[in-house]
Amino acid sequence: MAIIANREKGGGRCSISIDRRYQAIYTDSVSTFQSGNSKKQGDFPMIHPERIQKLNARPHQKGRFVLYWMQASQRAERNHALEYAIRQANEQKLPVTTLFVLTDGFPEANLRHYTFMLEGLKELKGRLEERGVSFLVLRGSPDKEVMKVSRQASMVITDCGYLRIQREWRKEVAENALCPLVQVETDVVVPVEQACPKEAYSAAVLRPKINGQLRKYLVPLSETLVKHTLRNQDFAGLDLKKPIPNILSSLSIDRAVNPVSHFRGGTSEAKRLLGDFIAHKLKDYGELRSDPSLDCVSHMSPYLHFGQISPLYIALQVQAAGRIPAKTRETYLEELIVRRELAMNFAHYNPAYDSFRAIPDWAKRTLKTHQKDKREYVYSQEELEEGRTHDPYWNSAQKEMVVTGKMHNYMRMYWGKKILEWSTSPEEAFRISVYLNNKHELDGRDPNSFTGVAWCFGKHDRPWGERKIFGQVRYMNDAGLRRKFKIEDYVKKIAFL
Repeated sequence: MAIIANREKGGGRCSISIDRRYQAIYTDSVSTFQSGNSKKQGDFPMIHPERIQKLNARPHQKGRFVLYWMQASQRAERNHALEYAIRQANEQKLPVTTLFVLTDGFPEANLRHYTFMLEGLKELKGRLEERGVSFLVLRGSPDKEVMKVSRQASMVITDCGYLRIQREWRKEVAENALCPLVQVETDVVVPVEQACPKEAYSAAVLRPKINGQLRKYLVPLSETLVKHTLRNQDFAGLDLKKPIPNILSSLSIDRAVNPVSHFRGGTSEAKRLLGDFIAHKLKDYGELRSDPSLDCVSHMSPYLHFGQISPLYIALQVQAAGRIPAKTRETYLEELIVRRELAMNFAHYNPAYDSFRAIPDWAKRTLKTHQKDKREYVYSQEELEEGRTHDPYWNSAQKEMVVTGKMHNYMRMYWGKKILEWSTSPEEAFRISVYLNNKHELDGRDPNSFTGVAWCFGKHDRPWGERKIFGQVRYMNDAGLRRKFKIEDYVKKIAFL
């Protein structure tokens, strides 16, 4: 689920959360980035030590290459893990091999997700090879395949994943590899454990901690020249030159959800959409972003989910945009940095991030108190998935998600709240919300997704006025949609999909 904005009671406007005094931080960083010297190798040589974590204490072994195990950060630029691997390889006078493992069994992933990811991987191969980095794609369990390839590596560098399965893979490799495993965090602006040493109760708690460190971390990352290239590859990987359907035909994956035509995977497509957003939409983002009848959003969430674009790069590009009011920039950066990294904090520190157990105690109590309240409508999971409710706005939101792989952020909040209202229990509502979101959204199965669902049930929020079914959990209704937006225009727009 995309970033959930903080909404003040009765207002409906997103509170501006990045302190005005940090405007100078963004401006200084971008000014440095835009200077003529920024194109030189090594202008920004430092990768902050706080991004780097040794996952085991193994000594270096004699190897043919430094192995970069790429899993979460699927890009060849603005990637701290890749740059660290190249720098380590240059020091050791070795080439770099990048390994990505395509696994059949990633939880809740299906044909839609694999297609989008492979669109990015096909482009990625060419970009890595242009830089002199070999790219190997193997099929199997990532931990097992990394172990095989690591036997020829002096060390293994990996990126950082916040989900349970990603952390289990890294733990397995760390315990069994014969060489060092080093993790480099590159999919957040401020490293999660540096931002806060424990789970943050809300954005209000995390915001000042992040803002206080932006001057340090909101700086560009230059590409490192590759000094040594690998001549012979001993492993037979998947042939990415084949058409994507041919590659996927050999995988045992869920094929129930079709790929989408509205979004194409890859870094170049992410940058194209970002450029269009900055040029034509950013100026109105502060006022129009919540209106589902319009398209005043950046569409970055699927690309961020697959690591095809760097949040640091997005932040610097937004800040570098000309003739944009400071308040508007801050609104976008609040969601990109504070809200998104609040989700990473949640997944990192709360092992129950994907279940009703992660809901705050006050929300659990109030929802359980009202669990037996009479519901005017109750829908099954099948009825919800097929968009067969009495509510044309909800049905349109569901259709948007099923057809395009993405739902407007404001409608995602409304969508989740109504599932809570129309289910027999809050636990069942949570389960259905996660299931539908993860199955159809390109950016499902993501810390932001799990956090967005949890928000609908009271996570990172506060108690509100008591009402039926919801208790003190924040409520949304269709009257609010009609009052704030031309919601019928949204319904008409979705009808043509």
